[in-house]
Amino acid sequence: MHKPGFKLLFAAIAAATSLHAGAAVTNVDLGAPLPRFALLHEGTHHYLRYVKSGDINAPIDIWARTVRFEKNALHITQRWDGVNPPSTRTLDSWFDAGTFRPRTHETVSERDGKRLVAGFAFAPDKVTGIKELAENSQKDLAVDSPEPTFNFETDIETLQTLPLAAGYEASINFYHPGGRTAPQRYLFKVTGSATIAGPGGPVECWTVTTDYNRPGPVSTFWFAKATQLMVRQESVMADGKVLVKTLID
Repeated sequence: MHKPGFKLLFAAIAAATSLHAGAAVTNVDLGAPLPRFALLHEGTHHYLRYVKSGDINAPIDIWARTVRFEKNALHITQRWDGVNPPSTRTLDSWFDAGTFRPRTHETVSERDGKRLVAGFAFAPDKVTGIKELAENSQKDLAVDSPEPTFNFETDIETLQTLPLAAGYEASINFYHPGGRTAPQRYLFKVTGSATIAGPGGPVECWTVTTDYNRPGPVSTFWFAKATQLMVRQESVMADGKVLVKTLID
């Protein structure tokens, strides 16, 4: 398997200095049509997640993301199958088709014989726990949002629908369902281009970075130019190791 590691990550970061520093930021507002929503196709893609530390690559899990259009809505499901210890986690998310407006989000995690359920409903001004969902550990959640928020658990698909191009920058209001951080805007920047290895051979990609509103190392995504499907993501962690998510099919 191709493992570009730090060279790809640092090359993408360095490429940002070659772009026009005064690029205008596009506010991606929830509810407005997304320019490249047509690039979001039905199907399942699998990613390998692993942690890279020097020459050591430690696998974490296989991650499946499935997109469906059902009941006049967008339906995205995710599943992680963990390696050590064995574990599973599933996410089930519903949206308005075309605008990506979140409706509901449910998760089920199973590990060491324990099961944890969480469910959330999105409204224009808040995110709340679904009280009628059986076993919902987050039924009492109530988080205010200063503006309607996108679901952070589907950031990859959201970015896929934007008009990625050299110098493009997008400000997006995201909330991680159940997270401690309130909904807020995050900046995503197209910092350049790169050709990297994909499951079927070399892929020409846009490189996109974000600091998730935290100082320090950025996270870098590689989106295929033809489809805007994410091919790879690398995030430098606090201990200097790199979390890698790479497309395998």
